[in-house]
Amino acid sequence: MRSLADVTPSIALGALDGRYRSAVAPLVDHLSEAALNRQRVHVEVEWLIHLTDQGVVPGVRALSEDEKRALRQVVEDFGADEIAELGEIERETVHDVKAVEYFLKRRLEKIAVSDAAGLAELIHFGCTSEDVNNTSYALMVQGAVQQVWLPRATALNEQVADLARELREVPLLAHTHGQPATPTTMGKELAVLAFRLQRQLRRIDAQEYLGKMNGATGTYGAHTAALPDVDWQAVSEGFVEGALGLTWNPLTTQIESHDWQAELYADVARFNRILHNLCTDVWSYISMGYFAQVRGQGTVGSSTMPHKVNPIRFENAEANLEVSNALLDVLASTLVTSRLQRDLTDSSMQRNIGTAFGHSLLALDNASRGLAGLDAVPSAMAADLDANWEVLGEPIQSAMRALGAQGVPGMDQPYERLKELTRGRRITGDDLREFVRGLGLPAEVEERFVAMTPQSYVGLAPRLVDHLDRD
Repeated sequence: MRSLADVTPSIALGALDGRYRSAVAPLVDHLSEAALNRQRVHVEVEWLIHLTDQGVVPGVRALSEDEKRALRQVVEDFGADEIAELGEIERETVHDVKAVEYFLKRRLEKIAVSDAAGLAELIHFGCTSEDVNNTSYALMVQGAVQQVWLPRATALNEQVADLARELREVPLLAHTHGQPATPTTMGKELAVLAFRLQRQLRRIDAQEYLGKMNGATGTYGAHTAALPDVDWQAVSEGFVEGALGLTWNPLTTQIESHDWQAELYADVARFNRILHNLCTDVWSYISMGYFAQVRGQGTVGSSTMPHKVNPIRFENAEANLEVSNALLDVLASTLVTSRLQRDLTDSSMQRNIGTAFGHSLLALDNASRGLAGLDAVPSAMAADLDANWEVLGEPIQSAMRALGAQGVPGMDQPYERLKELTRGRRITGDDLREFVRGLGLPAEVEERFVAMTPQSYVGLAPRLVDHLDRD
């Protein structure tokens, strides 16, 4: 049998780079191995520019604007040829960050109009590999979240919110513990989920992305040994916050502590779990007939049963959310721990960040397509409400309690009397109205409950949807 590993072009091992590539492709610019190397080049270029602009090393000239533009263009033009060249250098160095240093020194020889050799010594000056890696990962994750994941997640949340607004008035028989319960509206139930997602998005949008630039054990040891008169903390802070746009972490070991990553991944995982809840609820509503799935989209629901339109978008979303959360959870728990000043568990772990976000992004795509294919069926919701008049036992006994507390006679044991009427059996509207008329309620209260139906007993549900539009 022919080995598929030898087929050209190469066959992807994982689904994200195979079957689902189109849905997750935007993350390649941020969370791939090539993106990591491009950010490393970016950090090294900006560190060289920062050191020369600040005159940190006496006697070393500043770069001209043309030289800076040319160096930054190396980052902009980073592509297949540069990836291949870096790979070739790394095969010699057997060190990925050192390969980036040598790669840039080659470029500087062609860019610098003078003193190329001296300037080249400031590439990676005072740095440990983790100085470059931690800032690169921070920039990568920041870009992936702010430019790709967050816009998609926000659009999905707005899709849910729009559906909630559209269905705000549509009565729905609620189910608690799987049993018929106090009616609500479909819009209010979707608004609950949209509101939960919205809160997590605000947390994720406010996330800090930390970086450090302080040497092999976070002491600026090499820096101060070489140039003791320089305020290296100020240089580091200015670079991390000014040049890179990250939040400076002043106190670390060899590694930036990754706590911000754990915070972010926990929030994204929580968003995923709420979205998973939405998928299972919508799946249930579809199974109850409360939503119909739009037909005529060219999809095959079942290979053998022509009548079926399966809720596959929501099921696929559930699976991808679970894979994403498994990775996000292990990232969050593992990255916060490092043996003493440094170990490499984080290095291998962080290479899975793209996969974690990829499965979440794929789930967003699945859920969005699923929601776009839904049509509400108010008649099905109304039929279930009309078959469950017993849910009006709650408001009637509550009114009797209030009247009893006010001293109205004949209102004793309201819960027990309604329990006897409704527990374990179905009643009709006529049954309930006859019961109400025999309770001895004040006339205006009796009139209200005689007119009440399961469809009208939704409390403030429609108005509660308005909370989605409040800051």
